[in-house]
Amino acid sequence: MSRPKDPFLPRLSEYLVNLLLRGLIGLALLLPYRFRVPTMGWLTSHVVAPLAGYTRRVRENLDHVLPDLSEEERRRLGRAVPDNAGRNMAELYSPRAFAERARKARVSGPGLPAIRAARAENRPVIFVTGHFGNFNAARIAMIEQGFDMGVFYRPLKNRYFNRHYIASMAALSEPMFEQGKRGMVQMVKHVRGGGVLAILADLNAHDGYPLDFFGKPALTSLTTGELALKFDAPLVPVWGLRADNGIDFDVIVEEPIAPGDPKVMLQEFNDRLEARVRQNMDQWLWIHRRWKDGEGPLADARLAREEARAAANGEGAEAR
Repeated sequence: MSRPKDPFLPRLSEYLVNLLLRGLIGLALLLPYRFRVPTMGWLTSHVVAPLAGYTRRVRENLDHVLPDLSEEERRRLGRAVPDNAGRNMAELYSPRAFAERARKARVSGPGLPAIRAARAENRPVIFVTGHFGNFNAARIAMIEQGFDMGVFYRPLKNRYFNRHYIASMAALSEPMFEQGKRGMVQMVKHVRGGGVLAILADLNAHDGYPLDFFGKPALTSLTTGELALKFDAPLVPVWGLRADNGIDFDVIVEEPIAPGDPKVMLQEFNDRLEARVRQNMDQWLWIHRRWKDGEGPLADARLAREEARAAANGEGAEAR
């Protein structure tokens, strides 16, 4: 008989990580903004990432999907990816200075006419994005354009850090809808009323569908596509791309994804995100366990259910 796990140890680990991060953030906040952001990037890259295993996780993800990548590029990304994550953290905890810069971001892209037309018709708009560049920069820039969006988010696993992290997110804009039954009800009500919504769709979704991302199956939530279809909302990829100076942004609004099968719609999102990431490899959060369950038993079970459903309906394999 196996012994039950001691819940104290994970809580202690979370508490210590929270203390470390809060301490580093506090030190960075003592600096002027233009020095604060790169300093937090450096500290995350050189202190937090090696201790927390983030550098190793970046390499593991790269090994999984890009095995032919050069060793030099792997080392560079092992430093640059946590650096971008640290910059994002400094920006999140500097809401006034960050929002001032993000409001001035250059906004461009072929999707602008579509979202402006939807707004003029009082139709909802669903922005879909990922942990690329800085999503919050796109969020602030779109609000500046007149799209007062709600945000659907997944709480952080570290319960201590999550408390002040979510408070910092809310300081940038509200409403915010937490993943779960209550948050889903609130979110649907918001969209049904013609509201604007933003969802990050590049997390490992335990209830998702295995779609291709960098040539490997990654569990992807179909919620964004289903909501867009249900409420006749354009599903619009948007990116907050970090500029070369490291503290400014270019916000790019892409053409809406064509409505259809939600799996096809979200595969299109994955394809577009992958194309963006390949152009700016250091700006995507390779720290995420994006492919954790994509090839595991959960994906196999889901595929078996799809095949059984197709067989019951008299459909062939091409129905998937």
